[in-house]
Amino acid sequence: MTRRGPVVAGLMLSTALAAMDATIVATAVPAIVRDLGSFSLFPWVIAVYMLTQAVCTPIYGRLADVYGRKPMLLVGAGIFLAGSLFAGVAWSMPALIVARALQGVGAGAIQPITQTIAGDIYPLAQRGRISALISTVWGGAALLGPALGGLLSEFGLWRWIFLLNLPVGIAALTMVTVFLHESVERRPHRLDLLGTALLSVGVVVVMIGLQESLWWAVPVGLVSLVAFFRWEHRAAEPIVPPWIWRDRMLLGAFLGSAVVGAVLIAPSLYLPTYAQGLLGASAVAAGFALATQSIGWPLAAALADRLYLRYGFRDTALAGLALIVVSSVMFVLLTPDSPLVYAGACSFVNGFGLGLLSVSCVVGAQSVVGWERRGVVTGGVVFFRSAGSAVGTAVFAAVAGASMLSGGTVSSVDQVAAALDGPQARAARAALASAVHHVFLAMLAVAVLGVLAVLVMPRRREPLADAASADSDPAGSDPAGSDPADAGAGGGGPAGEGASAEGRPTG
Repeated sequence: MTRRGPVVAGLMLSTALAAMDATIVATAVPAIVRDLGSFSLFPWVIAVYMLTQAVCTPIYGRLADVYGRKPMLLVGAGIFLAGSLFAGVAWSMPALIVARALQGVGAGAIQPITQTIAGDIYPLAQRGRISALISTVWGGAALLGPALGGLLSEFGLWRWIFLLNLPVGIAALTMVTVFLHESVERRPHRLDLLGTALLSVGVVVVMIGLQESLWWAVPVGLVSLVAFFRWEHRAAEPIVPPWIWRDRMLLGAFLGSAVVGAVLIAPSLYLPTYAQGLLGASAVAAGFALATQSIGWPLAAALADRLYLRYGFRDTALAGLALIVVSSVMFVLLTPDSPLVYAGACSFVNGFGLGLLSVSCVVGAQSVVGWERRGVVTGGVVFFRSAGSAVGTAVFAAVAGASMLSGGTVSSVDQVAAALDGPQARAARAALASAVHHVFLAMLAVAVLGVLAVLVMPRRREPLADAASADSDPAGSDPAGSDPADAGAGGGGPAGEGASAEGRPTG
């Protein structure tokens, strides 16, 4: 029998590791470069982790449906820990970059599969609260990461940034191994190797093009992605089954998750600098102004289950988007004369809206498919959030750069950050204020577009039975990759038709 408490504890520890490693390295730059050199290569220490994680997320989601959640989570976490050990003993910057790539390959399993397991072992009415716990851990770990990285670097212990993952990860793996039990039907499978290759090449090239402003690379990557989607219609067991795109609930959840990723990144990147450079806040105070976002998010996630059970997933998501629009307007109205408390209030409202929207997308997507497809749709939700963050980062950076350079007082974004305390401070602060104002206007535009995207969802849609009782395929069809769109993509077939008792948690 599956014991939920220890399993959730293991999932939370796993989530904390993946979240913290996305941010913990940033504050350790001086110490790492001092030991390993090659400062010009350091951005890849962060970027390669995010790239490999994004590429592997949908792949793990599909494999979790084929081989089970538990083995794929153990494989992913094991790869992550191997990468952590390699990073902890890295002897050069290229070696550290390879280690971080290995960490990202493992981390690609952690977030989607932990969310999928939570959907498996808890009924629909309780998934919002479990998502709130996981969201709290994710947000808290991401915020704690830079502080812990800076503290360890201060004492010359930057290698422990990675080595500390080992005992924590082993504890998480032990809990999942001992207390999670699932029964998976064993049968032959044909892995979609060509689809995996096309998806990997397309995602990597597009994300590098966006992150590095190599605009010629974007169409090259898009060609690979188009070839991937065409191939998936022919593959025997596709990584991303074509029926996903014809299901309105899933399409709305994916688009909503992309909005979550984009909206989340704008305050994270620009609010701390604004608070320190224009509001006169210390680094710690600026961090707390952003941290209120992580307070609002889990509070909203805990409330979301009551709302979507009563009003439906679309209306709950729209309520979240309404709050995101309100927070975006509040951010647009932020001025250098605003008190820091106002910036914190903006972040709180923003986080509350993101909490409602993100839970509606995750649980809504999970609720309309059976066990055999929950992994692939959860992986899709997580992937679109990562893609939204990548695209948002590139777009907002372009908006900020264009705004700063249009004033004619500075020649680069880096010059603004360097000049805030120098003789050109007034011009630099004016440029920063204008740039961040335009970024928040762009965030408002994304939020408004998000409302249109979520309207794709059906207003009311009955979910299938919960995983703990009688989850089934959305149309009672074969889970190996056949297309249920004709039978149930629009409204979700009744639970129990053609259901199999295999492949579900035994508890």
